[in-house]
Amino acid sequence: MTEIQTHDIEIEQHGNFVDGKEVEMTGAEMIDVRDPATGAVIAQIPNSTREDVDRAMRSARAAFEGKEWGGMDIRARARLINRLADAFEANLETLYRLETRNNGRPINETRAQLSRLPDFFRYFAGLALARRDDVIPVEGNYLNYTLRTPIGVVANCTPFNHPLMIMCKSLAAVLASGCTTVVKPSEYTPLTTLKLAQIFTEAGLPDGVFNVVLGYGKDSGRFLSEHPDINKLVLTGGTEAGQIAGSAASKVFAHQTLELGGKTPVLVFDDFDVDQAVNLAAFGAFIGAGQTCVCGSRHLVQQTIYDEFVEKLAIKAQGIRVGDPFDPATQMGPVISQRQRQRVMSYAQFGRDEGARAIAGGHEASVEGFEEGYFVQPTVFADVRSDMRIFQEEVFGPFTSITPFTDEADALRLANDSPFGLGAAIRTNHVARAHRVARDIKAGIVWVNDHHRLDPASPWGGVGLSGIGREFGTESFNDHFDVKSVMVAMNDEPQDWYGDPEGRRRLN
Repeated sequence: MTEIQTHDIEIEQHGNFVDGKEVEMTGAEMIDVRDPATGAVIAQIPNSTREDVDRAMRSARAAFEGKEWGGMDIRARARLINRLADAFEANLETLYRLETRNNGRPINETRAQLSRLPDFFRYFAGLALARRDDVIPVEGNYLNYTLRTPIGVVANCTPFNHPLMIMCKSLAAVLASGCTTVVKPSEYTPLTTLKLAQIFTEAGLPDGVFNVVLGYGKDSGRFLSEHPDINKLVLTGGTEAGQIAGSAASKVFAHQTLELGGKTPVLVFDDFDVDQAVNLAAFGAFIGAGQTCVCGSRHLVQQTIYDEFVEKLAIKAQGIRVGDPFDPATQMGPVISQRQRQRVMSYAQFGRDEGARAIAGGHEASVEGFEEGYFVQPTVFADVRSDMRIFQEEVFGPFTSITPFTDEADALRLANDSPFGLGAAIRTNHVARAHRVARDIKAGIVWVNDHHRLDPASPWGGVGLSGIGREFGTESFNDHFDVKSVMVAMNDEPQDWYGDPEGRRRLN
């Protein structure tokens, strides 16, 4: 890393992280990284070439096949991963502040989220220790058992909204399984990924196990996903990006875990407290400035409480404090870029044009002292029909809609009227209804009377256009291995298929 001075602002210049160190990228096309709260350039990163990506992949392959990492005992690896978790924890204050500066989330949100991440690694270290292969009863005098071997090099493309959290969902399983990785963070938010690679290397992670390549998704991300030597692709991003990258990775038959777009329905039944439903709605819709794949973006509210819910959510949204992400009083920061702010504004206009009723926001937000930042008002549209664009399409900003329903069947019909199926939420005190709706809704994750909750033991992923595969849990851990079946004959009887016709009792 080097630093340059521009108008009294220090701008860090970073290179890729390969073989345990940052690589100086002389002559590379450089990309500006901006603070979304101020619009100021805070760093520059290279747009990696195919050769740059290939260098990182060769490093990861060498580490995977080398004795230091590839030959490491499982218990030694688990102890190392726990040391990495401790190192992560020791550097949390630095990581909080760097992530807040880079992606604009309020410091209170960033601190609460990143504090969870060391336990991701501890959980997967535990899985590594607890792993057992199977002995399978089979017909005849045979012993059949399985052996699992790490699949190899994992390519991981991460988004801007939760840079460290989403990267760590994959990285923890990669390390615990004995694989290696090349991470391509979003060009908007590369700084904490680079910092964590440095922290882990200093804590003892062997060189080449965790490499980072930088650049645009359409260039370095594409080169990574289509690289002939990847064994698994993990990508969190938009559905179109997942389709492109997944198609490329399928050509080399790489395993895939893709967490893509979402349009989360939130079903609010009239037996649930309206004030609590409104509080949960605000949390689900506006945490992270709504830039989450599981943002509570479609609120389906029973007709009998619809007007009350609409009135109270409007008041709640209008009262959210938008401002400086480093101010502890701030409740919502900026969106990631001017481009993303324009996208949110375009959907606000779609809502007005289609006849929905704007009850909160719908405009850019002005923050004193941060006039160049990318702030948006928390936005709520009511009286939204299922054929409207704001009901069907992902906005990815502080934007939610409200639609009335009559009964449980109507609520499910509206909830499932979407090609997406990542998250869903149910607000009800009726136990049987909660389980019925959770069963029948098309989603990979369902929250009952809550939102946005995750745990490293709980599988995470979607259905439909929201992707394939699962992160977290034993599902993710197991998908980092190839399974080998070993069949051992347990008798000494001679066998001669061609010379003993009478012995041909069984072929398979």
